[in-house]
Amino acid sequence: MDEAVYWYALATVLLFAKMFATSLYQGFHRISKMTFKTPEDAALAGKAPAQEELPQVQKASKAWSNDLENIPIFLGLGVAYVLVGASSGLAMWLFMLFTASRYCHTLCYLNALQPWRTISYGVGIVCMIIMCIQILVALF
Repeated sequence: MDEAVYWYALATVLLFAKMFATSLYQGFHRISKMTFKTPEDAALAGKAPAQEELPQVQKASKAWSNDLENIPIFLGLGVAYVLVGASSGLAMWLFMLFTASRYCHTLCYLNALQPWRTISYGVGIVCMIIMCIQILVALF
């Protein structure tokens, strides 16, 4: 298996695990506090719907939204990176650093850690910019 493909596949699985963990985090807080905003979920628990989501759920939702703005772009760039045969030597660094930055971003979001959240976000963006450059170099 090509080295870049290996690191891309690993990053993809790790990013899925991170996003799934964010969902579990939301569910844990809703269930442990028996607080549900959605009427059907509240009814299932025998509760009245909450006026607003729990603060932990709100933060996790914002982290999830940020993931949805960044991870699909990374996944698309990763496929292009592998298909055009961009630098295999950089693949591990770019794919794993992006993945680590997304983990850090979520942890910083959930724990209100600035400027670390912004730094983590920036690291991920820099990885994707370098991926774009590597893709263009491989194409031309």
